[in-house]
Formats: sequence, C-alpha cells, structure tokens
Amino acid sequence: MPPFRFGVQLSNASSGPAWRNLARAVESLGYSTLFIPDHFEDQLGPLVALTVAAEATTDLRVGSLVFGNDYRHPIVLAKEIATLDLMSEGRVEFGLGAGWMTTDYEQSGMPHDTAGVRITRMAESLSIMKSLWSTGAADFQGEHYTITGAIGAPLPHRRPHPPIIIGGGGKRVLGIAAREADIIGVNPSLAAGYVGPEVLETTTAEYYDQRIGWIREAAGDRFDSLELQVLTFLVQIVPDRQDAMERLGQMMGVTAEQVDGSPIALIGTIEQIIERLVERRERFGFSYVVVHEAEMEAFAPVVAALAGT
Repeated sequence: MPPFRFGVQLSNASSGPAWRNLARAVESLGYSTLFIPDHFEDQLGPLVALTVAAEATTDLRVGSLVFGNDYRHPIVLAKEIATLDLMSEGRVEFGLGAGWMTTDYEQSGMPHDTAGVRITRMAESLSIMKSLWSTGAADFQGEHYTITGAIGAPLPHRRPHPPIIIGGGGKRVLGIAAREADIIGVNPSLAAGYVGPEVLETTTAEYYDQRIGWIREAAGDRFDSLELQVLTFLVQIVPDRQDAMERLGQMMGVTAEQVDGSPIALIGTIEQIIERLVERRERFGFSYVVVHEAEMEAFAPVVAALAGT
C-alpha cells in the first residue's frame, strides 16, 4: 500500500503575510500538501494563492480540491498549471472536478447543466490538458470543445504531467478517475448541489466499500498504482472518544457506530486516531488524508507518527 500522506484544506487569510505564514506552518507541521477549493464564495483566488504558497515554502506541494471545470477553459487552465508546476519545480497536484455547487452557477449566471453533461465536458477538458502537457500540442473535436493546433507552452516540470486528482461519489466520475487520474478522492454524494442532511446517508463505511469496488473494477491493472484520498469533515482530538461520537451522532441523527465507521470522521485520542487510520488503509486503501485548518495543529502528532509509513 502507498505510504501515508497528509494535506490541509485552506480557504482564506487576512493578508499576504498571513497567507504566507499559514503555508509555512502547514509545511513545518509535516503536511505534504496545501489545498484550496475553487468556489465563488468567500475564499482566495486559487491560482494566485497557490502560487504565493509555493513561493513561500520549500517542499510543500500545492493544489486545488478541485478546480471547477465549467469555470475554466482547458487551454487557459493547462497553461496556468504548467507554469506553476515549472516555477515550483514540480510541486503541483492538479485536482479537477465537473462542478457541483449550485450557488456557483447561480452567482455567475453560468448554465448548470445536468451531471452527465458536466462530467462529459470535464473528461474532454482533461484529455485536452493531458495532451498539452505531455506532447506540447493538442487537437480535439468533441461535444463541448473544438481545439485546433493548440500549443502547450510551457511544459510542466513534472513529466508527463503533474499528478492528477479526480474526486467524486458517482460511478461514472469514479470510473473516469480510475482510468485517468493518479490520485482519487472518494467523496460523499454531492448530487443535490449543496451540503444537506441527505449527504449524511452517503458517509457510511458501506457506501465507501461500494465506491472502492467501482474504482477497483474500472482501474484494472492500474489500481495498485493509485493513491486513494479522503477529505475529512469531523476531526476531534478528545480524551473520551465514545462520548464525543455519541454527541455527534445525536446532533446528526445517526448512531455513534455510524460516526465511528465513516471515513470522513476521525475522533479520539492521537493513539486511537492513528489506529483507526491504519485500519482504514487496510479496509479502503485510504493513504492520503486531508484535514482542515481548524484542526491542523492538533492533528500534527498523527502526521508525525504516520507520514511516510
């Protein structure tokens, strides 16, 4: 199994110096990667923020979870990512998604097409970008893009391209990820376009078992080379694990056992969380774990114990 790696998802900072200090803190705590989302809400612009974070650090990788394909033309995004990868000497992890948050489309006035259309468009975009990065050129005729004699310059530092992350919860998008990505983020279902109560139904261990099965089937011989990633949402370092799980279960209308089994939840002492992560890597294959800014310092002892093992 791949060794453990850890990332932090950040969104904002009050100033340039504050953002640089935050990036340096992520690196000094032993995390592999700084991620930022790509929405039109209160957050920093991803490409500029990632560039500043890379420049402020030495070894830290940077990336987005994930760039919304509908907001960014593949030729434009490919050039920006290749430039950042070149200038950072290969420290970019490129996350791409089909777009899901309804408010992004409402605020921007962009058409919110069906999931099938958005996923097809994302797959076409990825094909174009991979060609630009790997061969320095692209010609493409699809349902959504017509690319003629496009030049992929500069080429990225990492060859043939930066590591590609695709995440999702549906069978089709996970199939694309299994065939095309290097890192797969297995997510709850966000088909509703917002995070509501129905999302809880797709955070159970059984849900993740099914998704890993889909990935394994679609990946075939590629499966053993893939890195499986999970973005956590409930991380609590507490002395009484059972009490915390029961309280959370009551708040969310689920049992403590369901909270305990969900890969998005990490609750307990440092030792208990370490044990749980090792168990989940054995069961699901998750070796790449992402937490949020609020818990990154408290979670650092877990990173110190497991990173690289």
